[in-house]
Amino acid sequence: MMPSCDAALLIAFGGPASPDEIRPFISRVLRGYPVPAERIGEVARHYEAIGGRSPLNEITFRQAYALENALKECRIGLPVYVGMRHASPFLKETLARMRAGGVRKALGLILSPHQTEASWERYQKNVAEARAELGAGAPDIDYCPGWHAHPLFIQALAEQIEPVLEKIPLRKRPATPLVFTAHSVPTAMAARSPYVDQIQETARLVADRLGHRRWSVAYQSRSGQPREPWLEPDISVALGALAKEGTGDVVVAPIGFVCDHVEVLYDLDIEARKIAERLGMRFLRAPSLNDHPTFIRMIAEVIETKLSATSHQPKRIKG
Repeated sequence: MMPSCDAALLIAFGGPASPDEIRPFISRVLRGYPVPAERIGEVARHYEAIGGRSPLNEITFRQAYALENALKECRIGLPVYVGMRHASPFLKETLARMRAGGVRKALGLILSPHQTEASWERYQKNVAEARAELGAGAPDIDYCPGWHAHPLFIQALAEQIEPVLEKIPLRKRPATPLVFTAHSVPTAMAARSPYVDQIQETARLVADRLGHRRWSVAYQSRSGQPREPWLEPDISVALGALAKEGTGDVVVAPIGFVCDHVEVLYDLDIEARKIAERLGMRFLRAPSLNDHPTFIRMIAEVIETKLSATSHQPKRIKG
């Protein structure tokens, strides 16, 4: 049990910040995986189609800034750092900066709502590797627990979805399908984790809060070998099934992502939207959480609860 905590650390995937960074970023993400060159080119074109950069890094820093203010409101004086797996500031860079700033122990929050090897386990492994590379004096990192069913997370998602549902005429709204999406992963990986159950629970809780009965879960952004089974149905298949039922409007909510990046801005806003419109449906997408105030309050509460539960004693602000 850590006797004190000097900082909070938001841990994110990262993204390319300029066109020149796109291919180096993709190479880092795919290091060690036998991915054909044409697939790398395809992903690069996705980034080019959304403006040649990902807003993920900028949004994560907005989240950190808002969180630092929220923690002050909770009378917890913790600086908030940002570390990325695949983009600057890389985890090793951030940990080095934390060490230089006198941080000995920090509480990390992984910005992935649902737990699987591809998210939580690899994030923690990357942090451990970065600490090992830094050596003596590298900050110890403890982790916040999962938050896929946290009431404020559910509330924040509902607050983003409700205005989109209200764009549907009232008489048609109850029958309008609400499709929750999350990143697909190999079924073998999913079987070793609570990933699917957590996604289903998040979706059910949000739908209950909205009072919306017609909902389903679909998966998106599949990659990997075509012969390897991944979680289904894919969003494209789900849209096709809805079109066959005569659906006119569909609301899509990316509950597996907490900020706008290529999986949302390209895979949904461009690719899925094009499929829906080709099938004769109006495609409406709920905004990502980004730095939504309720989501930031949730992160602050998760941190405060963890600190209390483990008897951390952060410096309190006098006043």
